[in-house]
Amino acid sequence: MTDTKGGFLTAEDDPHNKALYSKDHDGKPAHMTQRDWERYQQLQAARKDPHGPFAPGATVQDSGKQKKCRECGTVDIDWKWDEVFKCSICSVCKEKFPEKYSLLTKTEAKEDYLLTDPELKDEELLPHLERPNPHKSTWNNMMLFLRFQVEEYAFSAKKWGSPEGLDAEFERREADKKKRKEAQFRTKLKELKKRTQFEAHRRNREGGGGSFGDTLGGRQRHVHQWGRPVDNAETGMSVKTCVDCGMEVEEIVF
Repeated sequence: MTDTKGGFLTAEDDPHNKALYSKDHDGKPAHMTQRDWERYQQLQAARKDPHGPFAPGATVQDSGKQKKCRECGTVDIDWKWDEVFKCSICSVCKEKFPEKYSLLTKTEAKEDYLLTDPELKDEELLPHLERPNPHKSTWNNMMLFLRFQVEEYAFSAKKWGSPEGLDAEFERREADKKKRKEAQFRTKLKELKKRTQFEAHRRNREGGGGSFGDTLGGRQRHVHQWGRPVDNAETGMSVKTCVDCGMEVEEIVF
C-alpha cells in the first residue's frame, strides 16, 4: 500500500498507475527514479524497433528526403512557412531576399496588386499566414501573404498578365477616378451657381433693387469679409463664410 497524499490506494485499485508499484517492480534499479526508468524502457524499445530511429541506414535514408532551403540548400528551414506557404526557406534567406520573401498584408495585396477579396480568401490560390491584429486584439486576425506568390499570380495570365499589364490597369483606374472627380466638380459647380443666382434674386427683392452684393436696403456696395475656409467632409469642398452678411461660398482646391 502506498500513501498518495490523497488517500490510500493499492496496485489492484489502479493497475496502470506505476506510482503505486513497489520500487523493485519490473526490475527497476533502486538508484533510478520512476521517470528515468520509463525513459530507459522507451529508449530500449526504440533500439529494438527495426524501423525506428536507431535502425541502420535510417539517418542516411532520411537525409536524402529532407527538405532544404530553396536558396542556399540548408536543412534549417522555417517549418511554419513550409506548412502554410509550401515554401522551403531558411530564416537567413528570408532576410536576405525581402523582394521575394517579405510578407504583405491583405490591404497591401489589394491596393498594390489590385487583387479582390475572393482571390485573397482562396487558400488554394494564395495561402496566407494569420497573426493577431497589432492595432486591436478584438479585431480580426491579420492575413499575411508571401510576396513572390502574390506577384506570381498577379503577373500571370489568370490576372494581369505582366507587370506592364498591372501598370496599365492602374492608369485606367486612375483615369476613371479623375473623370468621376471632374464630373462631380461640374455638378457641384452648377449647384453653386444656382444657389448664388437665387441668393442674388432674393437680396435684390428684399433690398428694394440693386445688384447682388449691395448692402440691404441701400445703395452702398458691400464688400465681403471672408473667414477662414472650412472643409466639408460630406462634399469634399471648402466653405468660406462672410463675417458680415453670412454668405457662404464653396470652393474646390486641387
